[in-house]
Amino acid sequence: MHNVAFPNKILPYLLVAPQIILTVIFFFWPASQALYQSVMREDPFGLKSGFVGLANFRAVLSDPNYIHALQVTVVFSILTALVSMGVALLLATAADKVVRGQTFYRTLLIWPYAVAPAVAGMLWLFMFNPAMGTFAYLLRRNGFGWDPLLNGDQAMGLVVVAAAWKQISYNFLFFVAGLQAIPKSLIEAASIDGARGARRFWTIVFPLLAPTTFFLLVVNTVYAFFDTFGIIHSVTGGGPAKATETLVYKVYNDGFVNLNLGSSAAQSVILMVIVIALTAFQFRFVEKRVHYG
Repeated sequence: MHNVAFPNKILPYLLVAPQIILTVIFFFWPASQALYQSVMREDPFGLKSGFVGLANFRAVLSDPNYIHALQVTVVFSILTALVSMGVALLLATAADKVVRGQTFYRTLLIWPYAVAPAVAGMLWLFMFNPAMGTFAYLLRRNGFGWDPLLNGDQAMGLVVVAAAWKQISYNFLFFVAGLQAIPKSLIEAASIDGARGARRFWTIVFPLLAPTTFFLLVVNTVYAFFDTFGIIHSVTGGGPAKATETLVYKVYNDGFVNLNLGSSAAQSVILMVIVIALTAFQFRFVEKRVHYG
């Protein structure tokens, strides 16, 4: 192993400078602003602000609406992760068996990931809109009372499906890579021993996909916490009656709609802590307990 030697000592710093600048501007600076605002309280006109310590955090954590938003987020995150990962695994195992036209199938399945969250939300809203949606019409014609604008459970179902659909292609890529990394000799040995179909999958294949599965579980949870804002905003707007108001949507509602900047900043700091904890959990515990084939 040879160490890379740069002819100029300043060159390495210049090469990493753009990334450091971007990280400082788009992560550290906004994070520091959020931390500062979370301990301040502005007057209604935004003319002056005063230091209030942890009062914003206490108010947020004792607010029933915030606890409700936390519960909604947990349900939404679990359902989105399960649906997107379950469907992706099913598609990956099916694509792995295809011999002809593998690239074509994979390209088709990867496309949804390129769709912006707000656009993905609008696509599903058009299909299931109670007034003009094609699928909504079919559901109503078959006697199903479909109206996500009034029914909270139906609204949750719709945003979960829209969010999961957008994430399936990302999970699919990782599962396909994981399946291809499994030595074919293991599968052949299992077949000789009489393990076939579902039994072979659950006893041989799925345990070897454990590292990929745990990694995707954390990624999908973080995705559901943050990147689904556009979907919820375009499909339900947090309604009906806050049934789909997740933590990140509540940050927007309180900060940009109700102009309660102190509370909104405190909520965003709590969200940041949750995501840091999730990532730390993945690196510290999951990586140690999962064995790679």
